[in-house]
Amino acid sequence: MLVSSFVRTGGTLGSPQGLSGASAYCRGFGFLGHRRSGGAAQCSGPGRALSLEVREQRDGFRELLLKMRGLPAALPAFPLELTVLYNYLVFTMGASDSAIEGEAEEIRQGLLRVLEAFGTCGQDLSTEELWQKVLQEATAEELQAPLQQLGALQAAWWLAAGRLGSTVGLLRLLSNTEDLGRAHCSEGENELLSLLKAWEVPADASSLSLVQSAKELKEVLCTSAAFLQGLQELEAGNFPTALSLLQEATRGFCSRRVLAQIYTCLGCCAQRMGKPQTALQHLKQAFQVDFQCLPALSHTAAVFHELGETEAELQALTLLYEALDENLAAPASCSPYFLIQTELLVHTPLLASLLRRRHPSEVKYLLAQRCLQEGRVADAVEHYLDFMALLQQGLQQQVPLDGGSALPRIPEVFLEAASALEQAGRHHDAITVCEEVINRTTNLIPRMLRVEERLEQPECPSPGAGLADGLLSQKKESLCCLTWRAAGYLHQGCAWATLETLLPEVEVLQKIRLLALIGRGAQFLELGKHKEALLDFQHGLQISPGDPAAASYLVQALWKLNRKQEAAAHWQKFSQSPAGEDGQQEGQGRRFPLYLVWCLKQAMFPHSESLARSIQDYLGTTNQDPLC
Repeated sequence: MLVSSFVRTGGTLGSPQGLSGASAYCRGFGFLGHRRSGGAAQCSGPGRALSLEVREQRDGFRELLLKMRGLPAALPAFPLELTVLYNYLVFTMGASDSAIEGEAEEIRQGLLRVLEAFGTCGQDLSTEELWQKVLQEATAEELQAPLQQLGALQAAWWLAAGRLGSTVGLLRLLSNTEDLGRAHCSEGENELLSLLKAWEVPADASSLSLVQSAKELKEVLCTSAAFLQGLQELEAGNFPTALSLLQEATRGFCSRRVLAQIYTCLGCCAQRMGKPQTALQHLKQAFQVDFQCLPALSHTAAVFHELGETEAELQALTLLYEALDENLAAPASCSPYFLIQTELLVHTPLLASLLRRRHPSEVKYLLAQRCLQEGRVADAVEHYLDFMALLQQGLQQQVPLDGGSALPRIPEVFLEAASALEQAGRHHDAITVCEEVINRTTNLIPRMLRVEERLEQPECPSPGAGLADGLLSQKKESLCCLTWRAAGYLHQGCAWATLETLLPEVEVLQKIRLLALIGRGAQFLELGKHKEALLDFQHGLQISPGDPAAASYLVQALWKLNRKQEAAAHWQKFSQSPAGEDGQQEGQGRRFPLYLVWCLKQAMFPHSESLARSIQDYLGTTNQDPLC
């Protein structure tokens, strides 16, 4: 008989090791290191790779099991055979990341061997029916403990597969008849947890050591059942029930890593219940238990965003980015540890979503986006440039584009960056970023794009629905490209317009246009074309509002057109303005090129005493407010 040195040690490897303290970024956020919480065990999970010793033990048990199965099924040998099967499956399951259906088949073969020893068969029975038949017929006292231990493994596999009903049925069978009434849950209690707690697992025989005792496995099952059902209730929206089950899981037997995950789920549950402060407390507990539970920090930022605490949100995102950028290695596992534990049994899409580890690029984008939304333009620019640097360095693997990512499409990020650059006064950089978007999307836009009013898909898809869906998707993508390209041109136009107003040459050019209009308008006055002259003077004032020369000529044109009330109103407005008091000095203090000085002097409107007296006489005669 193979006697395992691992089994003789009582199922533990190595010696306890201390956990390292929290880093500076943890302290900065108010998380002050590790703290044991609730009734959680201090032992952590198995290493990511099996040691050579563990591999040898697994292979040794497998070899022994095959030899024993090569012998005829005999009742006296079954306690040993079932114990060897149990140890082999514990090693096998602990070597994987989750329960494997192939190993579950090994339990079925063991049960069939038991029935064979009693002269019956059960090949056509389901696994649930097979367990019922075995427990009814295999009543020998020496088989009770091995079957209970094997039942614990079966419950673990079914629990990992989410088959809660099968697990409940098995636990009822494994409980003694007289204990069924006591094991049943009272009103308001969870049946699965009640059955697990009431289940009295047999003590291990001294001569048949187990790599992980059934009692230890029962504790793992209790924690896993509470955790798993809490997640199911959370997904279903039954938040009070989910909160109760998850709190029950925190009092269970698990590693620090799992305990931090449970607290993270509690925080998410409290947030969905509309209790953000409670959520923050749970998330803080998660980080105190395991400072590498970065999803807790990610959810903390989301809660602060919900509360409108921008400063705290940005600080949390900054700390999260720094932690991800450091790429902290997982702390060494402390011993003793167990091969089968909660990590292996609880795998749900919701848990994977809640514990999703964000990429540094996602966090960098969130920082940029939030800074831009809050008007922190300088910080937003730096974050956007850091994000784009990841792309330019060819690190696309750091930029996730799946449905769970916080990132929008890359062209949208570039356009946001251009907006930030434009607001920061970096107009040339904004133009360059937009040019990248335009160049990348131009060839993706068809020459003609027809947009239908209704884009809904039919309820009953036709045989050609697949082709239609493809065309619709292509049309939407083309429309997106068209939108991005148009937005790129818009930002470029805004940037160029701003740049033109900042250039001194632009002011000179505007002055030249003004002088040309005044000159032409004056010639129209000489020729008696007063309407044409009026249009030029009005256009000149649009280019340079308040220009005294253009205003004086405008008054003269209106007077000649017999629009005396308008002329008087403009004359009063002009004469009362500071520029009008000394219109002859207009423009002389500006630093225009020497070649424009003579033209400026020619454009000066000569002071007309006769026109001024005529307007004053008109105002005195009418005795009315020309501004009315």
